[in-house]
Amino acid sequence: MGHPRFLPAVLASVALAFTGAAVAAAVPPPPPTDVRVSVDSPVTPFSQNKQNEPAVAVDAHDPSMVVAGSNDEIDEESCAAGNPATCPFTDGVGVSGVYFSFTGGSSWTQPTYQGYSARLCLGPAVCTPTVGSIGTLPKYYENGLVSDGDPAVAFGPRPNGDGTFSWGNGSRLYYANLTSNFPSSATFKGFEAIGVSTTDDPHAAAANQASAWTAPVLISKQSSTTFSDKEQIWADNAESSRFFGNVYVCWASFRSNTLTGRALPTPLIVARSTDGGVTWTTKQVGPASNNGINQQADGCTVRTDSRGNVYVFGVAVRGGQSFQVMYRSTNGGAQWTGPQIVAPVTRPGVLDPVLGRPTMDGIAGARADLAPGPSVDIANGAPTGADASDQIVMTWSDGADGLNNEKLLWTSSADGGASWSTPAALPLQAGDRPLFTAPALSPDGKDLYVVDNAFTTPYRDNTTDDRGLVGQVWHANVVSGIPSGWTSLDRSAVGDPRGTSQNGLTAEFLGDYVYASATRDGVVGVWNDAQNAEHCTAIDTYRASLYTSSPISPPDVIGTCPATFGNSDIRGGMWADPTTP
Repeated sequence: MGHPRFLPAVLASVALAFTGAAVAAAVPPPPPTDVRVSVDSPVTPFSQNKQNEPAVAVDAHDPSMVVAGSNDEIDEESCAAGNPATCPFTDGVGVSGVYFSFTGGSSWTQPTYQGYSARLCLGPAVCTPTVGSIGTLPKYYENGLVSDGDPAVAFGPRPNGDGTFSWGNGSRLYYANLTSNFPSSATFKGFEAIGVSTTDDPHAAAANQASAWTAPVLISKQSSTTFSDKEQIWADNAESSRFFGNVYVCWASFRSNTLTGRALPTPLIVARSTDGGVTWTTKQVGPASNNGINQQADGCTVRTDSRGNVYVFGVAVRGGQSFQVMYRSTNGGAQWTGPQIVAPVTRPGVLDPVLGRPTMDGIAGARADLAPGPSVDIANGAPTGADASDQIVMTWSDGADGLNNEKLLWTSSADGGASWSTPAALPLQAGDRPLFTAPALSPDGKDLYVVDNAFTTPYRDNTTDDRGLVGQVWHANVVSGIPSGWTSLDRSAVGDPRGTSQNGLTAEFLGDYVYASATRDGVVGVWNDAQNAEHCTAIDTYRASLYTSSPISPPDVIGTCPATFGNSDIRGGMWADPTTP
């Protein structure tokens, strides 16, 4: 799997101890208690009923306050509008959904604002969007922009107005996402930029008040060929930090998008704000060039420890081998060192000959090319930082043991990323094949939670056999850096991912990630769910034909498919630490 790494004795013992714990049988999960997060999503029609790529954040200063985001197509046109065999994204309509919980994640609400909407385009006429109700971020249309999803959310302290921050002044919510120009607008150069919206009043924002949000701030530097993508955001939320209140966003900057056909080179970019998201400075982290042997990270995660050190993680290729890599800054994001190799990665799945991307569940399956992407958390002791262990945990889906034998791997660092324990596998239920994973450490480092989406069926070489998808939440106690006693807090009802779909109809779609955020008392997790999505025989037949020499045309979706075809949801919830007295 790559180059051997030598570990300090303490980390080696942690790895061995964890490996032993991982092979023990997991305790059977209790009946599912997860809830629907995308609460306003209609069950029909496609694609208004489609949500994916969830993100979640808990306010460290007030753990009852939780926010989630997703790619939400609630405002898109129905497939019945115009050509019934096509289900396009509607030009100018945003997809950055936002959901609030004031009960710690056990119940959710989705606000409705005003903006550019096609939710009334139900056919048969060609769609004519209007200004009307939207279930996505406000103030994009008014500023010549479109919210394009890939949500990332974080809570940090509110600025005091004198260059400092304090929890006593309240909390600020940050929502980062991709954005494009509204049709006929030229607000920025290039194809996709990174926008950040903020609110200091989540209660007002949840109560349909668009005025509670700032207008989006564009933070990426754009040329006419730039496609900024795959961003993540983090606010330094530990009072003990030297850079308390700083906000960081990382992303991949796909350059020369129209010149090479491959969007190369792709440097990793980090932006920071020291004034609560009003202004931003950007820094290129690491090299930019990509080729067949060495490639840069095209996805990332950013976190801070209790002292304010900043860590950015990604998956990069070196010498033809994929690795989890880390960059580190000790001066608030001004300078960076790295990349440092964390662990070798074998991407799961097989290359789909029609899609040109790897899949895990079968032909025309959901893409899995970002499945081993970096999912990381740090026990930084927020909100005060006083009881931080500063342990770093990373999880990912790994395909080193071959198709149908994928593992959910875990590795940890106790010394600021200088060394890492040998990757070890979590004790998943027999037959589970992890696709997306997300770890969450309690701020004091005493509990480790992991959320995953997993396929429950082997790879299918047809589209007629049933397929299974679940979401699951795991817990382990952490003692001296060693997690043990893994238990399943929730295992969702099984859904068939064939009922999910790309808008182009050629394959399933589940996005690229799941998310988790922990407190000292429990965890909030969110994932992609297909239990209310019914597969469509006509679509199954169409997709299968694409792998033959005689492909057929796509069907009339609304006329031939079940009403709930494409009805993917975001599910999740809040679970208490099961070992708390």
